[in-house]
Amino acid sequence: MSTYASSNAQLNAAMDSNLQAIKQRFGIIGRSPLLDRALGTAVRVANTDLSVLITGESGVGKEVFSKIIHALSARKHAKFIAINCGAIPEGTINSELFGHEKGAFTGATSERKGYFESYDGGTLFLDEIGEMPLDTQAFLLRVLETGEFIRVGASKVQRTDVRIIAATNADLYEQVKKGKFREDLYYRLNTVPINVPALRDRSEDIYMLFRKFAVDFAEKYRTTPIQLDDRAQMVLENYSWPGNVRELKNIAEQVSVLAEDKMVGAEQLARCVPQILKRNLPMIPESGNRHHSDGATMQEREIFYKLMVDMKNDLNDLKTLVFELIRNNDLRVPDAQDIRSLATPETFPSQRSKMPIPHQEVSDFLSEYHEGRDTEESHRPIILPREEQESFTPTEEVAESLSLEDNEKDLITKALKKHNGRRKEAAQDLGISERTLYRKIKQYEL
Repeated sequence: MSTYASSNAQLNAAMDSNLQAIKQRFGIIGRSPLLDRALGTAVRVANTDLSVLITGESGVGKEVFSKIIHALSARKHAKFIAINCGAIPEGTINSELFGHEKGAFTGATSERKGYFESYDGGTLFLDEIGEMPLDTQAFLLRVLETGEFIRVGASKVQRTDVRIIAATNADLYEQVKKGKFREDLYYRLNTVPINVPALRDRSEDIYMLFRKFAVDFAEKYRTTPIQLDDRAQMVLENYSWPGNVRELKNIAEQVSVLAEDKMVGAEQLARCVPQILKRNLPMIPESGNRHHSDGATMQEREIFYKLMVDMKNDLNDLKTLVFELIRNNDLRVPDAQDIRSLATPETFPSQRSKMPIPHQEVSDFLSEYHEGRDTEESHRPIILPREEQESFTPTEEVAESLSLEDNEKDLITKALKKHNGRRKEAAQDLGISERTLYRKIKQYEL
């Protein structure tokens, strides 16, 4: 068992050393486990001819991974080309990839070799593969399965030995379900998937990358590289980075130009790059889109709020009852801190103001009460006198109605009463149209 563990540790150490060498060779900055996992997968698949699908958001560096795979493969001495499928017009992409014969279409004054023919034996990196037209996808599938293709306007079948590395920032499986991408091609490309992590998932790498870009900028223009203090680094790491590494490089260069000092603080960073303080939290929909036509979403939310407020009021009533029992029955509380913890927190001043007995009054009352007690009496149990027990009358607890219709009617009644019967103001307060309110008034005969 120890021999196996030792061997495994040696393999891991060798892999880590290999990854560090690859990072230095290709200028990759970062120590994130997610980045190392993606890089390790690229290294393992490089020596094969399997198709690779690289996924990740725009700007994470998918093309860098394709170059690493090509450089570490047996095809490293052959040609490599990166093709953006979304940048080639739909009418000419077949000609670009597979070539065409003279006279195949208007403007084809001579024959032309396509990428699959020109880069035979090499590697084709097809970026934004999700933008490829459906007919081109069928031709590409044939190349992947048989290595055969036909020029546009020709009838002769040709063969090619090209390795395909595809990349996309879209969810190809969702596009398959929508009929925008061929399912058979998806599974053919997805032989070995590599997911390049987004920059926001590599927070430990953000400042390292920033320093690299700042130093590169300073060397290019022969200036002193900028640095960030601790608060500025925290701001940098908490930004969501929708543009990923590409956006980080732009910001590093922007701050290098605009910063007045070489040690940049959080305030100066925010002045140079105002969007750096945006957290991109979920937005509250506008009032026009808050609810459906029947007002169902609004009703459910309002009912939920009402229940929460009622529960809080009930809890405050229960606390008040406990304090009154202590006061009126001359009871001994073993630990005053337990009672103090029942008081409404300081963060709810609006609720504390509604309590009959304030927190400070309860504390003072308990303190004075305990100071006047001797040791023997302090252990007296909490018992209500019999006459006090008999003074309470039995009560029946009635469950509150949870009917949406009843609660909706109650809310409308309260809104009309609040605004003295003015329907327009009541409808705005309820978050529904005046027409819907009028219909509800007739429905409930209010």
